[in-house]
Amino acid sequence: MANIKKVGDNYKITVSCGYDVRGKHIRRFLTYRPEPGMTESQVKKAVNRAAVLFEESCKQGHITSAVKFEKFAEEWFENVAKIKLKERTLANYRYLTQRVYAELGHLPLNKITPRQIQKFITDMGNGERNDKYKKGALKAKTIRNHVAFISGIFEHAIKMGVVSVNPCRAVTLPKVDNSEKEIYSLEEAQQILQLLFQEEAKNLHYILYFALAVYSGFRRGELLALEYKDFDHERQTVSLKRSSHYIPERGIYTDTLKTKNSYRTLKMPAQVFDLLVRYQKQQAEYSERLGNQWVTQIEGLGGKMVDNDRLFTQWNGLPMHPNAPALFFERFCKRHGIRFINCHGLRHFNISTQIFAGIDVKTVSMNAGHSNPNVTLGIYSHAFQAANAFSMEKLVEVIGIPELSEPGQRTAGMFTGKSSPKNVSRNKCDDDSNGDVFA
Repeated sequence: MANIKKVGDNYKITVSCGYDVRGKHIRRFLTYRPEPGMTESQVKKAVNRAAVLFEESCKQGHITSAVKFEKFAEEWFENVAKIKLKERTLANYRYLTQRVYAELGHLPLNKITPRQIQKFITDMGNGERNDKYKKGALKAKTIRNHVAFISGIFEHAIKMGVVSVNPCRAVTLPKVDNSEKEIYSLEEAQQILQLLFQEEAKNLHYILYFALAVYSGFRRGELLALEYKDFDHERQTVSLKRSSHYIPERGIYTDTLKTKNSYRTLKMPAQVFDLLVRYQKQQAEYSERLGNQWVTQIEGLGGKMVDNDRLFTQWNGLPMHPNAPALFFERFCKRHGIRFINCHGLRHFNISTQIFAGIDVKTVSMNAGHSNPNVTLGIYSHAFQAANAFSMEKLVEVIGIPELSEPGQRTAGMFTGKSSPKNVSRNKCDDDSNGDVFA
């Protein structure tokens, strides 16, 4: 409610408009000057009316949101995002600002309309982009990410009382292509493993990397952050405890895992542990030859320096760059004439294979490190549908299908199928059978 205070012959109207991104109380002021000759009663009514209109104007964002989008977004980055978001997510949002600021950054928050954002969406979809390396239209998912960033800024502005409306709620977003993910077939995966295990000894680190990728389904950052102490040779398990990422502003760094369910332990084949032992011996011999050039300490979680125990490293022991496995894999596929999808395609292969093997969705979700089974169902809906269809085929094989009798014949046809129900016999339903139909 507006506060009215008489100051001399005028009236000072104060309206509370919430708090800014720093938590500072925002107040807006208006001075009302009565017209000459107005009675006391007329002045009182006019002041109250001016206070109501001024307060309503503040609530609608016409007074409080003179701050420009870029300035408010930068305050959000400084005071909110740095506290709440992971560095990689923060870097992704920073990347989105290039295009968003160019389009909306100079506009006051209250002047940005759904129509302007809709035009921005259309331009991105039609190829109006400022990427350094790519040309053409943005994908629907990337467009949605831009709008999600804009919407997030407006939602925070609403919380802070700076505006009252989020214009992103009124726009129409492009549909994301939900076509089936391209994954490797079982035969292709087997061929990849076979050829990998024939690689030269100098590529032993990549042989181990991709063997783990196939059998574990771990994400790239999870694989790159693996350390020797994460492997239990007695139980033949590997545990995930951290991830490794890269952003230009910081370089390669260690971070926590994506979700709480990403902290998981999986059992690996004995052959993978044999490969691990062989690789560890090779790396130890190499680091000894390299001497003091080998890095013995690296940056761990929270920026703390820890002993270097990483599997996958650069030539001097520093953590491997995230792009290195993909570059090797692309060249490897080209060299052997194998269809190249991407490294993440091996994760999709692993999870899809679990689904086709009949493993329940909760277990698949836990193995994949998804936040909940609904995520797994959403991403791999096609695989689950195909697996369900396959399960119905197995059901028919078990039950069998009777052959249709020829016209005029009264005898039932014989069952056909891989498993005919020979052990299933029909009893007479008499007094001694207690009503049981099947023995």
